[in-house]
Parts: sequence; C-alpha cells; structure tokens
Amino acid sequence: MIPSVLPTYNRAPLSFVKGEGSWLTEADGRRFLDMGAGIAVNALGHANPDLVAALTEQAGKLWHTSNLYRIPQQEALADRLVAATFADTVFFTNSGTESCELAVKMARKHFFEAGQPERVNIVAFHGAFHGRSHAAIAAAGSQKMIEGFGPVLPGFTQVGWGDHDGLHAAIDETTAAILIEPVQGEGGIRPLPDQCLKGLRDLCDEKGILLILDEVQCGMGRTGKLFAHEWAGVDPDIMMVAKGIGGGFPLGAVLATEAAGAAMTAGTHGSTYGGNPLACAVGAKVMDIVADADFLAEVRRKGGRLRQGLEGLVAAHPEVFEEVRGSGLMLGLTCRAANAEVVQAAYDQQLITVPAADNVVRLLPPLTISEEEIAAALSRLDLAATQVKIKTTA
Repeated sequence: MIPSVLPTYNRAPLSFVKGEGSWLTEADGRRFLDMGAGIAVNALGHANPDLVAALTEQAGKLWHTSNLYRIPQQEALADRLVAATFADTVFFTNSGTESCELAVKMARKHFFEAGQPERVNIVAFHGAFHGRSHAAIAAAGSQKMIEGFGPVLPGFTQVGWGDHDGLHAAIDETTAAILIEPVQGEGGIRPLPDQCLKGLRDLCDEKGILLILDEVQCGMGRTGKLFAHEWAGVDPDIMMVAKGIGGGFPLGAVLATEAAGAAMTAGTHGSTYGGNPLACAVGAKVMDIVADADFLAEVRRKGGRLRQGLEGLVAAHPEVFEEVRGSGLMLGLTCRAANAEVVQAAYDQQLITVPAADNVVRLLPPLTISEEEIAAALSRLDLAATQVKIKTTA
C-alpha cells in the first residue's frame, strides 16, 4: 500500500524535532552535527535568532497579499540584491526549480522580442542539476531524471563538462543561452575553473547569446564570495538563486540585467507566493548578514580550516577517500569506498553529510559553523572512515 507521503525519497530513518545552530536533535534525543544544512539551505544555521525575529515580527503584521499589489518587503530585498550584484532587476520565486523555469523563459523571450525567434536552444552540461520540472530535467538531460517523463521538452543540448570543442560545436543560429553552475553541487562538487567561466563570458559575447548561471547551491556566501562567479571577475546576464537566500524559508529569485529582463513585461510571468512579505522579510535579514564583507572573510577562513582537515583525512584514509573538491564551505570528498557507506557511517557517528554524483560526499555546513564544530566534524568523519575501512576489509 502506498504511504500517505508519496515515496519519491529513500529517506534515512531519522526524524529531527529541533535545531539550534549547527545541531539537530533527533526524536530519541540524540544530537547530530549538521554538515549538510538542508543541502546548503540553512545558511545561518537552525533557529537563527535574527531570522526568527525577522520572521515573527513580519508574521505578526502581514503574511500574504499577492503580487497584484506592491509589496514593500519585496522591493526592499530587490533593491539590496541589485545594489550588491550585477543585476538591474529581480523576480522572486519559491524555489530553485521555479527560478530555472523563469530563466529559460526570459532567455527565449529576450530573443523573440529582439526579432530572433529562432533562438530558443539552451546549451547545458553533463552532470548538471537545475531542478525537477520539465524544463529543468530537459536542461540536465540525465537519463535517470527524464526516463518515464517524456516527451522531453525540446530546445536543450548538453555537452561534456570541460569539453570546449563540443561546446563550440553546440552553438548555432538557434542558440539563446549557455546555462551552467559555477560549481556543480549534485554533480559532485565540480568547480568550473575561473578561466573557463571567463571563456564562457567571452564566448557568449562573441556569439551574441546570454550567459545564465545557476547559483542555487553555490551562491549566497557558500564559496566565500556572495556569489561564486565573483571569483572569476565576470558577470552573467541571468542568474538563478534559491536555497541559502531564505535561510530555510522557501525563497528563490532570478536576477537579470536590464537588457536580458526587459522583455518580461506585465503578464509574461507570475507567482502566487513568490516574494511574499514573510519570505522577503527573512531574505532581507539573510542579506544583512551574508553580504557583509567580514562575514564572507570568515567563511573563507573557516572553509580553509575545514579543507585542511579534510586533506588530512584523505591522507589518513587513502582506502576510503581520494581527494577534496570545492571552495569555501562547499566541499566534497571523492570516495574510493562507496559514498553511501560513508554517509551511513557518518550517521552512526551522529554527523550529517550529503551524497552526490561521482561518488562524492558533500560537506555543506551552516556558514555560521564554529571552529570547535569544524574540529568535531573532522573527528566524527575520521571515526566514520575508520568504520568504513574496517567493514570493507573484514
């Protein structure tokens, strides 16, 4: 008999009832050190007092009115994002998947209004993850995601990660945009080298097409910059944001230049809940904290400390781990053992990690994690690796 909750997840047998900072409390009382942060969502930890205060203050005033009216909290957050980024305009969504849908629509509408309606194709990359809507799974092109959900939405082409010749060959007179994550998250913490992102920007300029960046997982301070593309010193035309921007409250956004977004006029897109007062009050507080230069410097410092410790674990457990990937507090351990076994062994040590493709274990802790908690995470991961090693050699 099918359960009341549609069984689309293979859920771990854990039920968390309380969170505080970098810790989650299970129903049986055990405390877990959270190095997953809801898959990079709880950027400021659990029950962050600043976010709780912002949410409760707004909840006592107004929750929802709809986008038929001006929403001051939405305008204030949009102004903050525009001031801090390349963007001239922002549309608020509820999730990264919704942001992907709008990014695709925006690129195609841009060229339609420019008198080039044939430019509809989006070039994306193998290993990508942009969500689970029809456009998002078509963009990624993974057989695992599209099987059984045909017909697949047309207008998307995938090329290999790092395949420069394939990328050039994929661009023609029907191409509207290139869509890429500066750091692939679900794909296994695969950072795009700065020179490659610069090359993509140059290629888009040369071909007269748009560059869409998916910073749903790698954005909002995760790599030590407000957005990961800042490391390369280039700007996109359109950018997808979600996860950390709400600090745990459902919120996403599409940021765009005026040129890219101007075609999206009244009636071309909408959202019932997107940008509601509750979400934007929380998002504004997240921006107050995460966009601060000193806060980002701390993320970089703590990321360096965590990476150093992980490199030590690779050296200590070569049978289990192969290498460390990523930057800031978006790090991955490529495993020689099965990553699922490492994740399970970490659960046994009351440590939460997140699996990814390419046999990688992701470490995406709250950006507020302390030095002591980093040390505790490394100690628990060391014990987990020892447990895996004993099991595989038994």
